[in-house]
Amino acid sequence: MPAAPPAAPDTTTDVVLVVDFGAQYAQLIARRVREARVYSEIVPSTMPVAEMLAKNPRAIILSGGPSSVYAEGAPSLDRALFEAGVPVFGMCYGFQLMATTLGGTVDDNGAREYGRTSLAVSKAGSTLFEGTPTEQSVWMSHGDACSAAPEGFTVTASTDVVPVAAFENDEKKLYGVQYHPEVMHSTFGQQVLEHFLYRGAGIEPTWTTTNVVEEQIALIREQVGDKRAICGLSGGVDSAVAAALVQKAIGSQLTCVYVDHGLMRKGETEQVEKDFVAATGAKLKVVDAEKRFLDALAGVSDPEQKRKIIGREFIRVFEQAQLEILQEDGPEVAFLVQGTLYPDVVESGGGTGTANIKSHHNVGGLPDDIEFQLVEPLRQLFKDEVRMVGQELGLPEEIVQRQPFPGPGLGIRIVGDVTKERLDLLREADAIAREELTAAGLDRDIWQCPVVLLADVRSVGVQGDGRTYGHPIVLRPVSSEDAMTADWSRLPYETLAKISTRITNEVADVNRVVLDVTSKPPGTIEWE
Repeated sequence: MPAAPPAAPDTTTDVVLVVDFGAQYAQLIARRVREARVYSEIVPSTMPVAEMLAKNPRAIILSGGPSSVYAEGAPSLDRALFEAGVPVFGMCYGFQLMATTLGGTVDDNGAREYGRTSLAVSKAGSTLFEGTPTEQSVWMSHGDACSAAPEGFTVTASTDVVPVAAFENDEKKLYGVQYHPEVMHSTFGQQVLEHFLYRGAGIEPTWTTTNVVEEQIALIREQVGDKRAICGLSGGVDSAVAAALVQKAIGSQLTCVYVDHGLMRKGETEQVEKDFVAATGAKLKVVDAEKRFLDALAGVSDPEQKRKIIGREFIRVFEQAQLEILQEDGPEVAFLVQGTLYPDVVESGGGTGTANIKSHHNVGGLPDDIEFQLVEPLRQLFKDEVRMVGQELGLPEEIVQRQPFPGPGLGIRIVGDVTKERLDLLREADAIAREELTAAGLDRDIWQCPVVLLADVRSVGVQGDGRTYGHPIVLRPVSSEDAMTADWSRLPYETLAKISTRITNEVADVNRVVLDVTSKPPGTIEWE
């Protein structure tokens, strides 16, 4: 499990740094380290080695990356990193960079490998490969290849076309593999990674959800002091767990504010009032702001504008709530608690070397003149880790296992202008899809199933022996571990047929239901 945000880690914590060279899997490496119950933190490859070492890491992992080590402007690394006595594990590009920096040979010899590859382990009892088969399937993605290991290294694996696919130097605690052990396609990848952490670096697997809760509570108390905080409670697992953490830290200094902006799904307001308050005992203020949000969104169809408007209005509503709370006795409300997760940060351009894919309402959608200081206790966590923290805090399954729902709500599941009529239509279609997925016992088999209304699209249909010209509804069931990547869920045809039949029969002005079969990438989970 991960720790608190890296700004103030416990000095007793074993920290593993993941140096990001622009790899699509850098976050996944950090996640796999956490799954091994070791705290990990991602740092950019541009960070000076002195700053990395100042963090007192127990080990350092070098990620893959899209560059060739010989390309002009390719990321490099100071040799001092390998001479500091800190165990280092290079993967893919990181492996090649270690090889060339220390005097090995990496060249473009046409030995390209992409996808599943058979790896031959030549030293089965080595630090990395102890207890794994001599022949194993790994995931490769490289053009250049290492043809000679640096002096002092033992070659421990190869492939049909790459003579040096792994090497180890136990004396200096330097290790590397050409492939991606972090992906599930590398059959024994997690075992190899854990061998580096436990055997190579000598780290004990002691990081737990209890550590997360304890450290976050201490950080929250230090940050908030004797002031008060408000939390935007959406009903989703992220805001609920964030609020529960802060509630445990500062108690009555927290007031949760649930904004009924008219963009929620059917029955969710009632669920928030019943389940969350019953589980935590937190103070809850419900604000009816439907008209305010719909007025602000009137005539707006651009998804980025929608997100920014919704983010802006959230803050304005919170500021109004603050004024009302200030009428009570006590210190001012100076802090806003948000359930921002790590994937939100990455997709909003806050990750190392990442592009801004879309603004998240908690990250890129907030106005510049925000008057609150943010408290984001989940900012470094992935969704499944948040669920585990929620379980540690004693939140009910109905909250902890709830499928993800975007903060901007149904406003970004309507492709086109947002109106009360369109929201009501989408609410009914969404409720039907959720009911049928639950009835089929598929809630835990999918990550989430956004239901999207193509409001600006109409198609011809036949209903009741007459011609119709209605809207299409899109079903977007996806499977994922952390929302960084996703694949479309292969739902049973019978379930899909029931959902389609019910929606077209029961929801007015809808005459077509379609299935989105796009993975992420190239498509994001949400349409907007």
